[in-house]
Amino acid sequence: MACGNNPGKPSPVPAEVSKDSITAEAVQELKLGAERTAFFLPFLEGKKIGLVGNQTSIIPTEAKNVHLVDTLLSLGVDLRKVFAPEHGFRGTADAGEAVEDGKDPRTGLPVISLYGNNKKPSAQQLAGLDVLIFDLQDVGARFYTYISTLHYVMEAAAENNIQVIVFDRPNPNGHYIDGPVLEPEHKSFVGMHPIPVVHGMTIGEYAKMINGEGWLKDGIQAPLQVVEMENYNRDASYKLPVKPSPNLPNTKAVNLYPSLCFFEGTNVNAGRGTSKQFQVFGSPFLPKEKFPFSYVPESNEGAKSPKHMGKTCYGKDLSETNRLDSINLEWLIEAYAHTSQKGEFFNSFFTKLAGTTTLRQQIEAGKSAEEIRAIWKAGLEEFAKVRKNYLLY
Repeated sequence: MACGNNPGKPSPVPAEVSKDSITAEAVQELKLGAERTAFFLPFLEGKKIGLVGNQTSIIPTEAKNVHLVDTLLSLGVDLRKVFAPEHGFRGTADAGEAVEDGKDPRTGLPVISLYGNNKKPSAQQLAGLDVLIFDLQDVGARFYTYISTLHYVMEAAAENNIQVIVFDRPNPNGHYIDGPVLEPEHKSFVGMHPIPVVHGMTIGEYAKMINGEGWLKDGIQAPLQVVEMENYNRDASYKLPVKPSPNLPNTKAVNLYPSLCFFEGTNVNAGRGTSKQFQVFGSPFLPKEKFPFSYVPESNEGAKSPKHMGKTCYGKDLSETNRLDSINLEWLIEAYAHTSQKGEFFNSFFTKLAGTTTLRQQIEAGKSAEEIRAIWKAGLEEFAKVRKNYLLY
């Protein structure tokens, strides 16, 4: 995901081979669900449409990225409303910042926020719609809130007898599953379902799981259609054409995100307020003798008031690490072991991110990464069996 700096079609590079040895067959051009107009247009004919989308809802070309809103309108689709998730329709709001309703200046379409007090579309907001298209770029982590938005959209659609059509996109962390499985008592908007931190599914596959596992209220099911991709390989490394959110600026950040996001529940900064968001970590409470790399977080797009703003943070630069195929716990364990503020290291958000109280307890008890991972094994094996029922590729 070279993101905003590298516009163009998501390009797969198989993880297990070098670029020099890739065959023509291995790099067949990926075709996104949103590009398969001949397939999905018949489902939209004569229908009033709403779109759940943001800046990632684009059809990338070599010349420029074309937003799905513009594509649908140019094809004569009766698009009535846009619903925006966390970070807003244009993807510029801070993490956790309330997103206001408004109007798209380009098309004049009303934009309804699904982040803030209104995470689930109301019957009034859905009135007059026949179909909801869902087209957001997920990154494959349980605490990335777009899958929580998907849950509420599907639930509202089921309650109001509205068709949901998911335009599938690649999961840049789709090559593995890992982490503790969420325990029901720790359910929140950053973790709604009993899945591990890294689920290894596309957004379309995940929608099928939400329906199939009866996770919507009272076990209802949304009328669901997934527009599948063509030539998708979940083991490939994907460079996304635009950044999925303000603090995931490139491929490295997306890959490190499932590991470094745990720092959001601690007194350690995970790169917010720098140009290397989720590629570095640091804190004023870590010793510079052990952590010679340093930086000073400053206010920037997506992080108006970053943790430890204006203070020198000591930590590590991980921007040159190899691609991860598992969650790295060593960085979290090392930071806790050396902080001068052990009593203030964790905050209540950490348990929401972990989905369990066990991880914090294990780190505080001095458990090794291997000992912690051993506890995850049974849950991951059980999830893998369930997951297999919903895989499309």
